[in-house]
Amino acid sequence: MKYDFSASASREDTNAEKYTLRKKLFATEDVIPAWVADMDIDTPDFVLNAVKKRLEHPVLGYEEVPESAFEAQKEWMNTLHGTKIEVEDIFYSHSVVASMHTAIEAFTKEGEGVIVQTPVYPPFFHSVKNLGRRVVKNSLRLDDDGYYTFDIEDFKAKIDKNTKLLLLCSPHNPVGRVWKREELQEILDICYENNIIVFADEIHSDLVYAPNVHIPFMSLDERAEKITLTAIGVGKTFNMAGFAMSSVVIQDENLKKQFLKAYDKVHYAQGASLSHVAFEAAYRNGKEWLEALKVHLYHNYQMLENLVSKYPEFVRLTPIEATYLAWIDCRGLGLKNSALKDFFVKEARLGLNAGISFGMQGSGFMRLNFAVSSAKMLEIIKRFESALQRKRVGKNKLG
Repeated sequence: MKYDFSASASREDTNAEKYTLRKKLFATEDVIPAWVADMDIDTPDFVLNAVKKRLEHPVLGYEEVPESAFEAQKEWMNTLHGTKIEVEDIFYSHSVVASMHTAIEAFTKEGEGVIVQTPVYPPFFHSVKNLGRRVVKNSLRLDDDGYYTFDIEDFKAKIDKNTKLLLLCSPHNPVGRVWKREELQEILDICYENNIIVFADEIHSDLVYAPNVHIPFMSLDERAEKITLTAIGVGKTFNMAGFAMSSVVIQDENLKKQFLKAYDKVHYAQGASLSHVAFEAAYRNGKEWLEALKVHLYHNYQMLENLVSKYPEFVRLTPIEATYLAWIDCRGLGLKNSALKDFFVKEARLGLNAGISFGMQGSGFMRLNFAVSSAKMLEIIKRFESALQRKRVGKNKLG
């Protein structure tokens, strides 16, 4: 089947977060919002049709997550990502961030250390701080080609007897890395030796571009199974964040027991009946759509890559291996972070995430969400290029 991503439904008159908050975040509504990580691409028909079918029944009361929904996720994970999970290893959660909070509470005490690898999705360090734990910052290494790797020596040096948990972002948001097996293996060796539990946020694991291959941390070996909790779901893959349904996979029985002590205190319950239906429909029917989506997304990225290549004195694009989030090195513009945000808002009329919000290592960078229709991507490119052209003209006049 052919899928068309050339246009998408308008979200202007909905309660979409990225549109509703424009005035608050950017002091204007005259920006294309390309910040929060959901897609301006229609949720697929096979999901919406399943929800419509469920609505033919007039009662929407309390429901348990049907085993068939987690069975669909199990089959997806085991087939596409080489895992060996069972339905009994899967637990409902309404969001990855909620799961992360619960893992921090389950496996650490106040004052104990949680490793965070910056620059990274802001809730990683906010969650740690808000729960009274100590952020152990192990920043990624950035080479001259804009490529990020783990800083293993720093990782080992930062660990002490009170370091209990690693928050691993894989694939990584915002730098777009797909960690190789040998990279993950080094992390596993150190964590296992030091009795450190790993919370692996793998919510972007389906959005990986060939020839890169996502390797679930829990699949590395039997040791990984014993220390890993994995957060996965359909929210990013199929643009279904509004259904508020994801899951946590835990294979080790001891980890399950410890996690559930914190999990049960919160009363997660079982989510919404429409979410159950949508979740299962996505995993049952989504493979072909996902492959078409990735082709579209990578084409959008290439458009951005082509634009950035014309202005090397100002901007560089971090090589991407996964996600739909471009990490743009804007240090060549010579602007402080507040001025850099103003440049994109006032000159390019684009609302992006400021890199500094991902940690100090993001200073001088911006994150752009390119999961949009072809039509919207063309407008983003047009606005961005106009701003860069004016910047170049102004620089030449001064020079």
